[in-house]
Amino acid sequence: MKRQTAVTARREASRAVANAMASSGDSTPVALIAGNGQLPLQALAELERAGRAALVIAIKGEADERTRKRASAELGWGEIGRLYAFLKKNGCREILLIGGVAKRPDFSAVLGDLGTLKRLPTIIRALAGGDDSLLTKVIRLFEDEGYQVVGIKDVAPGLLASSGVLGNVQPADTDWSDLELALRATDRLGELDIGQAAVAVGNRVIALEGAEGTDAMLQRCADLRQTGRVRSKGRAGVLVKAAKPSQDLRVDLPTVGPRTVELALAAGLSGIAIEAGGGLIADKEETLAKADKAGLFIVGIDRSPPAEPGDR
Repeated sequence: MKRQTAVTARREASRAVANAMASSGDSTPVALIAGNGQLPLQALAELERAGRAALVIAIKGEADERTRKRASAELGWGEIGRLYAFLKKNGCREILLIGGVAKRPDFSAVLGDLGTLKRLPTIIRALAGGDDSLLTKVIRLFEDEGYQVVGIKDVAPGLLASSGVLGNVQPADTDWSDLELALRATDRLGELDIGQAAVAVGNRVIALEGAEGTDAMLQRCADLRQTGRVRSKGRAGVLVKAAKPSQDLRVDLPTVGPRTVELALAAGLSGIAIEAGGGLIADKEETLAKADKAGLFIVGIDRSPPAEPGDR
């Protein structure tokens, strides 16, 4: 499926700038604006291994304790002015938005931050629309201030899922048909900017991700098993997580991790599929080891379009 949209063009432009900075030996720090989960620290470790300076700005009420301990600043949603002052003071030109955000941004506490008050009309407009629309507008807020928003693929590609069977457990033939069906369902969800995940069991879609998130969706799947609404001989079914067709891949990538494996096992599923190159595996070694031990497969789905004749 081709995704050559306006957001794709902006992403490619951002990547070109990031590559140009790297090739010219640019030593300015990358600003990691960190939400919840362990991905912010994993991205920081990848940057440090690559010899790239990075500064963490923890989002109040979202970032984990470990992330806050590594943070150079901790700011709330209503402190946009202070954020821009921090970026300018530390010479940051690139921004990576990383980690989950459990709550929709709340800009009600803006008193005392003139930078936020000045930008409040633009911020309010950014809050309208679905999640994908919101994230795209947040990126634009930074770009309008002269910053480059980069993605994991630009600065920490090692965190992205690769294609193929990633663990030691192989999917059965019936698993592949469930995978294909759930993948088609995620495409329909993405077109409506609703969610990134779906579950199919026995050639039947039994759950679609909404505002509650993947974990709650998987818990619903477990409830369906317990109440007899979904039946199968042994474990069956596949969770698929994939980026929305028009999604800007710099933010909010579909993610799986150890907790996803636990919930998929509790839901009686056979395995998990994540978009290769467009999805993240948090705590990759632990996630794959836990899946192998549980007998669940994890597959990276290659969504890249086939090469055109003459492209080789």
